[in-house]
This record gives sequence, C-alpha cells and structure tokens, in this order.
Amino acid sequence: MNTKEKILVTALRLFAVYGYEVSVSRIAGELGITKGALYKHYKNKRDIFNCIFEYVCQLDVERSRKSGVPEQDYSDMPEAFSNVSAESLGGYMKAQFHYWSEDEIACNFRKMLTLEQYKSPEMNALYQKVLVSGPLEYIERLLCEMSKRQKKQLPSPHALAVEFYSPFYLLLSMSDGVERKETKEEIAKSYECYIDDFLQRHFSQKLKEERKL
Repeated sequence: MNTKEKILVTALRLFAVYGYEVSVSRIAGELGITKGALYKHYKNKRDIFNCIFEYVCQLDVERSRKSGVPEQDYSDMPEAFSNVSAESLGGYMKAQFHYWSEDEIACNFRKMLTLEQYKSPEMNALYQKVLVSGPLEYIERLLCEMSKRQKKQLPSPHALAVEFYSPFYLLLSMSDGVERKETKEEIAKSYECYIDDFLQRHFSQKLKEERKL
C-alpha cells in the first residue's frame, strides 16, 4: 500500500469512528507524517472524501458488470433493466452483502455515513442514495421489469422491493455487532438463503426458464 492509499484508508477509519470533522492534522499524525506531506497527495480533506466516494462507486460498477445487472440508474440505461435474470439479481445482492459487510473501506464508509447523516443535509442525501432510497429504487425498477414476464399476480413492485431489500441492512447491522468470523459467515449465509427463498417464491417460473437456457 503506497502513501496515498494509506492516507485514504486511515482517514476513512477515523471518519468512521469520530465523524467527518476529524482534522487533517490528526490524519497526518496517525500516519506519522506532516500535513505538508499529506497535501502532496490530496488538496484537502474534501479531496480525500471525494476519492473515497469515487473508489466505492467504481467498485459498485465493477460488481454490477460482473453480476450482469445495470451499472447505472434506470433513467440512464432503461433498456438494460428489461433483460436482467433473477439469478443475476440474486448474485448481485449476495456480492453486495459480502462487500458491505467485509471490505474495510466499504464498512468504514457505511459507518461514516451513518454517523454523518444526522449532521449534514449533504451527507443525509448521500446516505439515502448509497444505502437506502437509491438501492430501493434500483431494485424496485428491476423487480418491476421482471414482474412483467411473470404469469402469476405479484404484489406491487414497491412492496416487493421493500420485502427484498429490508433484510439487507438489518443483517449488515447484525454483522457489525459480532466479532467472531464464524458468526459473521452464518449471518451472510442466512442472507443468501433469504435471497434464494425470495426469488423462488416470487419468480420460480423465471428461474426455471433461465435454467433451461
């Protein structure tokens, strides 16, 4: 890990515990470098934050591509939402859970947003976009498109999305509260089982068709 990466990781670790108000001096002090040395890599604290956010977004795009789900919102690429398989959606959500519960940067970014959402309208909006309303709207649109190809009557896409997404954040919080690796793995497994059960209950016909291909 080079100095620039160390600054980013250290800053985010401090943000996750003490909030965004942590000073540049403290970040530099944690690393045993001067503020001047830090400024060679980042213009200011906001620059550090922006780089963290860009990194998190880039990884999300990569997971989307790998899982076969749209990497942007419906308004940006509506045609991509009409061809997503149930298995692709399930795989993406499982990958998301492991990322947000296991990756150090993702965990600390999530914890920082949770703290800062109550202090700043900007951070509250970002918290909603990244962890609450943003994912919910994305899932709702995917489920809406998938529901169109189902013969049986399904609940409204919004109700389905709430049912589908709600355990995600609940189980993330449970994972945060335990230390044992084995317990964290059990929580992750329970989430994976929930996803499989949900898709089987609501999209069994679609899953059967996909597995024939």
